[in-house]
Amino acid sequence: MVRSVRLDAVLIQAVIAGALSFAHLHDLAEAAHQSGWKAWAYPVSVDLLMVAAWRRLRTARRDRAAWTWFVIALSASLGANVATAGLLDLHHVPAWLRILVAGWPALAFLGGTLLVHSPANAPSSPQPVDDVAAPEVEMHRTHEPAPAADPVPELVAASEPPVAPAPAVPAALLDHARKITEAHQASTGSPMPADALSARLQLPAPMTAAIAAQLQLT
Repeated sequence: MVRSVRLDAVLIQAVIAGALSFAHLHDLAEAAHQSGWKAWAYPVSVDLLMVAAWRRLRTARRDRAAWTWFVIALSASLGANVATAGLLDLHHVPAWLRILVAGWPALAFLGGTLLVHSPANAPSSPQPVDDVAAPEVEMHRTHEPAPAADPVPELVAASEPPVAPAPAVPAALLDHARKITEAHQASTGSPMPADALSARLQLPAPMTAAIAAQLQLT
């Protein structure tokens, strides 16, 4: 099915404005000694930069970079329209205007690159997610557990490990240990420690402890 093309007054006005602006930019570039195909490339460059900035503004209204390059392209287009309206002698273009026209390609390339390759919106920092509260589960007890009974004293006593009785100390060994302690006290003026006696006798720990207990050593 072929759809009929409806003429729109705004569309017609846009085509006329675009053609006139294109021609004015061409005339200004040609007057600035940019002849041949270069004069036709200037209006294309200006219009492309304006379209790129406008497309960026459609998705990011508060993008300062997009607004900056849109205003630059619009100023270039309006400046060409005003300059070619008889206010500027196209046969004697001032040097600053020739420099501006010659430097426009690099400026337009920079603007187009920044518009295309820079993100539209800065990524927002992730918002902290509130911890989801775990559902409370109500526990119903059918019966309370009975308190544990105290253990029988006899069982507790039976469960304790038996304590080994102190070994019997021979009298000769006890006398020998007493002489060692007396000699130590006579030479040092202080009682002999139990660990020193244990190191001197070189006996098992239970036997040494029994001797130290009878001699009342600490």
